[in-house]
Amino acid sequence: MEKNYWMKQSRLENITYLVVWAVLFLSPLLNVYVHTASQPGLTFDWMGVFLMWRKFAVFFLLFLVHNFLLAPQLVYRHRRTFYYPVVAAVIILFAVYQCNSKPERHGPPHRPPHELRDDHKPPIGGEPDIMAVALLILMFGTNLGIKGYVRSREDRKRLAELEKQSLEQQLEYLRYQINPHFFMNTLNNIHALVTIDPDKAQETIVELSKMMRFVLYEGDKHGVPLTKELEFIRTYVKLMQLRYTDKVRISLQLPDAVPDRSIPPLIFISFIENAFKHGISYQHPSFIEIAISVEDDTLHFSCHNSKAEVSNQEKGGVGLTNVRKRLDLLYDHHYTLTIQDTPDTYHVQLVIPI
Repeated sequence: MEKNYWMKQSRLENITYLVVWAVLFLSPLLNVYVHTASQPGLTFDWMGVFLMWRKFAVFFLLFLVHNFLLAPQLVYRHRRTFYYPVVAAVIILFAVYQCNSKPERHGPPHRPPHELRDDHKPPIGGEPDIMAVALLILMFGTNLGIKGYVRSREDRKRLAELEKQSLEQQLEYLRYQINPHFFMNTLNNIHALVTIDPDKAQETIVELSKMMRFVLYEGDKHGVPLTKELEFIRTYVKLMQLRYTDKVRISLQLPDAVPDRSIPPLIFISFIENAFKHGISYQHPSFIEIAISVEDDTLHFSCHNSKAEVSNQEKGGVGLTNVRKRLDLLYDHHYTLTIQDTPDTYHVQLVIPI
């Protein structure tokens, strides 16, 4: 992954450099053409174009050295002790070159003598030495700025990918916490029914197989059809109803018409499990009311239950903490979770986008 990472250039960056240098090398042609067209007595000055191209060629060569050799040392490898002395030496050598290479510019030999004017200034000419050095420093600085921007953009992209992978790993971890916990409770239910009512125990095993099929084939996906999630809840509640007497009033309201949408799997089961663990009393009448509705692009989940004097909570539960983590990871706080805990009742309301 890191092999020759500093040599990796963005396609957009390279295209930008190509366009800029193409415009610079074409500008002398356009400049001479405009002057020639505006002054009919002048001929096209190819010598002036070649002189400017020679100046640009020096800058272009230094740009290539800086872009592909020097700048990566600073931007990608942070080798300041190498970069700054070498760049300073390049600038000094360029200044010496400028002082020792000042071509005298004369009119083209093929131009008739009557076309030469003492007051005529060539359309293009040499920059002062100090200006050329300043342009070189500006070019190096601009190149560093562009490279730093591209590097930061690549870093942000890689960071976003790493964060996405981290979120997916956390979701997987939380799902694998939920599934064993869920089946532990369900198997406890079957164990209690085996001696009390074998027929109901057999029916419970059939219902459990349906839920296991859902968890095995759908539970590891990012999203499942809403119809399958609701069917899973319906099967779970039906299984739990087999265990309790008529003293426990269990109400389940699901929408008749379900839109073709997807939601994260097993997002509601922890709330429903908690309702059965904490809300069922064997001595007093108790209730659990579960309702799910869909309005526009939001899903409303409600679970309202009574509270038993002695909780049926088993040790080792993972509960609501993981549900909150999953909701934060999945929706980035774009959801509403309201919990009303009173001495006699417990009410959970969840609104999520779908």
